[in-house]
Amino acid sequence: MTGEKVGENRSEEGGNRLVIAGRAIAPGRRYRLEIPVASLPTQTLLSLPVIVINGCEPGPRLWLSAAIHGDEINGVEIIHQVLQHVRPENLRGTLIAVPIVNVFGFIAQSRYLPDRRDLNRCFPGSPTGSLASRLAHLFMTEVVRHSTHGIDLHTASDRRTNLPQIRANIEDEETHRCARAFSAPVTLHATIRDGSLRQAAAQRNIPTLLYEAGEILRFDPESIRIGVEGILRVMAHLQMHDSFILSTPVSTVEIVASKWIRASRSGILHVKVALGERVQKKQLLGKITDAFSERTTHVRAPFVGIVIGFCHNPLVNQGDGVFHLGAIGSTEKAME
Repeated sequence: MTGEKVGENRSEEGGNRLVIAGRAIAPGRRYRLEIPVASLPTQTLLSLPVIVINGCEPGPRLWLSAAIHGDEINGVEIIHQVLQHVRPENLRGTLIAVPIVNVFGFIAQSRYLPDRRDLNRCFPGSPTGSLASRLAHLFMTEVVRHSTHGIDLHTASDRRTNLPQIRANIEDEETHRCARAFSAPVTLHATIRDGSLRQAAAQRNIPTLLYEAGEILRFDPESIRIGVEGILRVMAHLQMHDSFILSTPVSTVEIVASKWIRASRSGILHVKVALGERVQKKQLLGKITDAFSERTTHVRAPFVGIVIGFCHNPLVNQGDGVFHLGAIGSTEKAME
């Protein structure tokens, strides 16, 4: 563990203290912790990297996490850039950043842990369970337990890409306020999946945002910029920091229902729309052809909506989700 102290003239008595992994984190310091997770078969120890910036004044405690799926790397760079903006002497409260949660998957450039478990289906975990369950339990114990708010960073899964979007329970007032402060192009009211980090945090009454943007194993500059500025806006909303200079936020589109449009046949997909594009009912989204150009199937929008994700691999099988549409206006109410 390393710690850089600032504000030498400030008293630490009764200040913004906390303890993570048995280490006392004093006010006015930035620490990097390496919390042991497990050893590889080679006996090489892998650790959970945690950066803690503890402000000189008490306030909210916000966690940031990325790479719960090891191949989703946009969030790693988002956290890196956020940390460059935050100084302990200007911070009220605490920022707890975990840029790589699934260290095993990150090294292997894989979504999963070595046993092929999805970490985001294993929360809150167990100290005696599978490797995924133990890692989830460690994260809950050493990060979530100390937090008042959370932001979890993701991308689309393999062969797909997502419009930058916040997924959250907007029926919760504080979560809704944070989502509006983040100001992503789209805010989607999303149900909680069993075993997810967001579900485990909700059970502790911790408002949590899930940011989805871009695709796996690739940095997308615009998704990263929106993510960085969104986090800094949430921190400003929480009154953790007030000196950030940010661009003018966009007006987020709030959506309460979405649907994956699936391929009715196998073939080669030709996408005819862009991320963020608003489409009308029956508008052409794409075409599915065969390799011999003997047959073409049109994929059309079943309702008025906005394109929030699609499959960018041209080779699709029958039943594959090829376009993700968020419902707009009266269609939202009908789908809800």
